[in-house]
Amino acid sequence: MTESATRLLHVLIIADPGAASKRIASLTDELEEELRQVFDMDVYLETCTQTVRVQSDHQLELAVLDSFVNSYPDVDAVLMLTGIPRHTDGKPLVAEILADRTVAVVSYPTLGAWPSKRRVKQVLTSCANQLLPYGPPADTYPFMPRWGHWSDRTESGSQTLHAHTFTGGPRLVLGMTSANNPVRMASKLSRALAAASATGAFGIFYNSIWQMSHHLSVVRLISIGVIAIAVMVAWLITVNRLWDRPVRERLAPVVLYYNLSTILTLLLCVVTLYVSLVAGILAGSLIIIDPGFMSQTIKSPATFSNYLDIAWLSAALGVVAGALGSTFDSDADIKNLTHAQRLRMRVYSEDESG
Repeated sequence: MTESATRLLHVLIIADPGAASKRIASLTDELEEELRQVFDMDVYLETCTQTVRVQSDHQLELAVLDSFVNSYPDVDAVLMLTGIPRHTDGKPLVAEILADRTVAVVSYPTLGAWPSKRRVKQVLTSCANQLLPYGPPADTYPFMPRWGHWSDRTESGSQTLHAHTFTGGPRLVLGMTSANNPVRMASKLSRALAAASATGAFGIFYNSIWQMSHHLSVVRLISIGVIAIAVMVAWLITVNRLWDRPVRERLAPVVLYYNLSTILTLLLCVVTLYVSLVAGILAGSLIIIDPGFMSQTIKSPATFSNYLDIAWLSAALGVVAGALGSTFDSDADIKNLTHAQRLRMRVYSEDESG
């Protein structure tokens, strides 16, 4: 289909389920208008949600992609927004142009933790302009991302958009962590929270913990909390086998990003649990512990900071003593926890092709 034939540009956007498809749904009208202005023709933007499959070596399964795209024979360009983090040439891969298929693949995690509509539109519009022959020169329109650069077109017509070396890695890790949704995942630790709460609640009733928290310095109390959180994170990674090792040397950088995002996800998850525990114990101690009785016990006027110290120390004890040995509520929660776990569910096998 050419510009002169009908003056209609038909673009298909395939988005992975989850964050990618939600972001596309929120900007479809704006992107359609953007493409209309760039190409100066009517635009029909079609969207669908489809899980992108990969091979066992983490490469895109192009055969499955082709079979799906072939069901849309009238489209001029296909833009794919996938949740798979991609990495080549030592840099995070933001987008790749598959010119022979008229397909552009964009990695959503490389766009950051909460990519704005403007950023997603920039990348998708830039991809469309690289795919189609009748767009404006890339360096004359403000949709070109300033935080990345397109490679030169190879003999096959393919191009890649890489993020900058120093900013792309952290942005990718944050994007992967955001996709893991650590705050939501904290709710999947209800068994751990119950065990930690049961142990931490003893701090309200044992005045030896009052005395100890009163005499510990702020630095030591904070250190105890940090150690408790680190122990919990290490335990969850170990017992759930969430630490990945590269099966091929070339996958080492990607696996490093997986592991970093797993650590950050669990860290935020456990911090959320810890803060919830501190808040619960603090509320309970304010209700139960009489200030006068506490003053007699610690031999000092009771203040709000004393109650906070008790809650902080009790929460640390609860995490270590009560939550250690706990895991997520179900195997399904574990399978959907991290990018590495979800990627395994994408792996295409020959058995599925039949």
